Amino acid sequence: MSKLSESLAAGKFTLTGEIGPPKGIHVDHMFEEADKFLRGKIVAVNVTDIQSAVMRTSSVSCCVRLRQMSIEPVLQMVCRDRNQLALQSDLLGASILGIENVLALTGDHTVLGDHKGAQPVYDLDSVSLLHAMTGLEKGKDLAGNDLEGAPKFFKGAVVTPCAEPVEPQVIKLEKKVEAGAQFIQTQAVYDPKAFEQFMKMIGHIKVPILVGIVFLKSAGMAKFMNKNVAGVFVPAPLIEELEKVGKDEAALKRKSVEIAARLIKDMKGMCQGVHFMPLGWDDVVPPTIEAAGL
Repeated sequence: MSKLSESLAAGKFTLTGEIGPPKGIHVDHMFEEADKFLRGKIVAVNVTDIQSAVMRTSSVSCCVRLRQMSIEPVLQMVCRDRNQLALQSDLLGASILGIENVLALTGDHTVLGDHKGAQPVYDLDSVSLLHAMTGLEKGKDLAGNDLEGAPKFFKGAVVTPCAEPVEPQVIKLEKKVEAGAQFIQTQAVYDPKAFEQFMKMIGHIKVPILVGIVFLKSAGMAKFMNKNVAGVFVPAPLIEELEKVGKDEAALKRKSVEIAARLIKDMKGMCQGVHFMPLGWDDVVPPTIEAAGL
């Protein structure tokens, strides 16, 4: 049983984090940051899978490295790049390597990434990938064939609480839970009132929800997300706070911590945990946890 599943099953307010593999094999700095700023502060660390369709180092290999460091990984698996044969094969391989936590994602289209000529697969989507995992756990592949030994996963999914309209997100979440999702991590949330409304809409769904916190690095980043990231909206007052800080990185980190801690305090009574997405600012995670009273 994974530490993440144990923590959530025990009803603890649970913290997870995230790292993104680099484009290349120089990974020491990433793992040093994880060891220094995430170890002991959070329960598990997501490893992104070719995030934003930008070619990067394998998520599975980085998950294995985290396990060797005694840091529990969450394997992110996108459906964009592999057909159902490869997805199932990689899931079995991950289980053999001791990886239990798997977050199922459909994945951004390749036109958004850096290999625009790459052909997307999408043989499965996040819902059918969860179905596949559930089937593998029962000893069957998607073709109905028996396995020689069944894996065990702690299956996760993603939802976007501030999407407009939000109703399709609720419907898709219901399908994900029906397919076997056991925990949910949300996309970035900057509006506690919208999150509260969303949580009321899914009150019938009895699966732990970890609210997503993406650290704001600048007013420009906030404006970019508002324009380009579907379902993510940074309110104008937060952008104004960042604009007043200027461009000094240390000051921006302090402001980012302040904003994140304030958001967590406002939302921690509505959910079962927080998923931190530092985007390289791993050093802001510990002070945010402290400032949020966690």
